Amino acid sequence: MRRNPVGGLLRSLDFPWRPPTVPLSAPPAHVPAALGADFDTDWARRWPARMVRASIIELLWRPVVAAAAQPTRLGLDRLEALDGEPVIFAANHHSHLDTPLLMTSVPEPWRHTLIVAAAADYFFPTRPKGVASALFMGAVPVERARVGRDSAQEVAGLVRRGWSLLLYPEGGRSTDGWGQPFRGGAAYLAHRCDVPVVPVYLAGTRKILPKGRLVPTPGRTLVVFGDPVRPDPSERIRTLGARIEAAVAALADEVTTDWWQARHRVHTGTTPTLTGPDAASWRRAWALSHRSKPRARRWPR
Repeated sequence: MRRNPVGGLLRSLDFPWRPPTVPLSAPPAHVPAALGADFDTDWARRWPARMVRASIIELLWRPVVAAAAQPTRLGLDRLEALDGEPVIFAANHHSHLDTPLLMTSVPEPWRHTLIVAAAADYFFPTRPKGVASALFMGAVPVERARVGRDSAQEVAGLVRRGWSLLLYPEGGRSTDGWGQPFRGGAAYLAHRCDVPVVPVYLAGTRKILPKGRLVPTPGRTLVVFGDPVRPDPSERIRTLGARIEAAVAALADEVTTDWWQARHRVHTGTTPTLTGPDAASWRRAWALSHRSKPRARRWPR
């Protein structure tokens, strides 16, 4: 028997053509949007989005960063031995300017295969902000309060597929100019994916765009790349994390003094920490201003 196409169409429709599946008095079910750590960013790593992001980096961010931050980049020669393999760039964090500065400072072949680990609660709370973060920065959501299994697996999978990662191990921007203790995310991912970590020290971004300010004040910045830190399979993640933090601290010491003194302190175990003295706020502010003053370079005799 031939079926009635109109009847089939009506049967495929929902209420009022078909009986409701729930009482009409019941409130409609709310399906929460996939935000925060569950935000989908796969589309941002496909070629159309990558081409848009590359254009933004080269045509927008590069001239803006050059005008506002006037960056000096050091240590790029230390990356030559990597031969383009995927790496994790681990940097100190003072300002929202840090990410554009680093994305325009990281050389090829990593610049346009770079993803940024971004705090899920800050960069992906709404769909428009999440789309902008993924498109403009190549951001992927991570939980900064802890190493979430799902987000860590996603990032680890991307690194294994050839993507490099920019990560701020402190978990957030500095509030007073001193650093914060490094968390274990960079060490965990490096150990799990067996990729080197490139320590990076940034200076000057807090003066240009500190936390809480929306309009930058033009100034000068410094980006220093360090020697890659390679994980040892038998090494504990905590030990690797301490090595990464010490490498960034050594770069900071190198900037504020000179290479010779910084290397001497590395070998004697007396490198100043990134977190500053454990003292009152006025004492920390004084120590920070003293550390920031340029010093005459002293060379070995």
